[in-house]
Amino acid sequence: MPHSLATLSISCADTIGWICALAIEYVAARQVLDVEHDRSGYVSQPGDSNSYTFGSIASHNVVIAVLPSGKYGLTSAAVVARDIFRSFLHLRVVLMVGIGGGAPTAMHDICLGDVVISAPSSGRGGVYQYDFGKAMQGRGFQSTGSLNRPPTFVLTTVAELAARLEEDDLDLDADVDILLSRRPNLKQNYARPDQSSDVLYSDTYAHPNPDTDCSEACLAHETAIVPRNVRRAGHLKLVVIKDSTMRTKIANEADIMCFDMEAAGLMDQIPSFIIRGICDYADSHKNKRWQGYAAMTAATYAHRLLLTLPSVASEQELASFDLPGQDESRHVLHSSAWVVSVKVKSYGHSSTPRWL
Repeated sequence: MPHSLATLSISCADTIGWICALAIEYVAARQVLDVEHDRSGYVSQPGDSNSYTFGSIASHNVVIAVLPSGKYGLTSAAVVARDIFRSFLHLRVVLMVGIGGGAPTAMHDICLGDVVISAPSSGRGGVYQYDFGKAMQGRGFQSTGSLNRPPTFVLTTVAELAARLEEDDLDLDADVDILLSRRPNLKQNYARPDQSSDVLYSDTYAHPNPDTDCSEACLAHETAIVPRNVRRAGHLKLVVIKDSTMRTKIANEADIMCFDMEAAGLMDQIPSFIIRGICDYADSHKNKRWQGYAAMTAATYAHRLLLTLPSVASEQELASFDLPGQDESRHVLHSSAWVVSVKVKSYGHSSTPRWL
């Protein structure tokens, strides 16, 4: 059984870390806790600047931390992760759960609301780091390497959960509906938007006016819209970049499904696993309409993952990890793209779209 906050200690073996980058991700994370504990009795460890929310999912204790307001990217994620491991020495794994930009290709028909995870494939660890600074200067793309794989016990659980999803036994969209029925005040910002707002534009068509919404500025340009089959409502499938041409090039070169700013700050430092709900297409047509729902789908997948994860930690899992010192330069200099080559679930469009 999970420990209450009164008995939770830094040596408690079956504890899962959960890091959010944004407030909307934190709101979503709290909704999927089976129990949330009163944190008034918790005394932080010296040097730990994180603020924690404590709870449980199934038999697992869960410790949630959120990045400081206005501070995003690799450096902030690395600092939060360092501090959470300082206070909770035997975390089994840290989940980075939130939103990201999708990278649709002919191979992966990513749609808004889908969930992408850091499952390794093709010899890569699941997260692939790029130097976007040099790419923006027209020098091509310089990979800084594939980062560490997620822990094996997590990947085993992912495989089991994937099988269950493949059997249509689980429905993340239904999970979101149930959660929002308990908190109707969240429906406006966290419910699934109308499917008509999921529009993918050709990577050669840039948003014409940053002060105007796509519904006003872009929908009239029908020739710029990538034709896609209508998605069946209520179904899901399973790496900050705003240049769609770059998005498509990198996605095709490295089989990338999602773009993210924080993941590389974790993967080579602590045992971690990345879960991202797709809220936009990593292009100039970004808007916030899908952010709440994408945060909810990511959180519900994390919840399902922990329901499936065995509760007993092995001695090998509890082995100490060498945490970084002051030198974090290899992870904080560049933005990152994290990649997933294994989808947890394929729903929605049944045929390959036509790419403009």
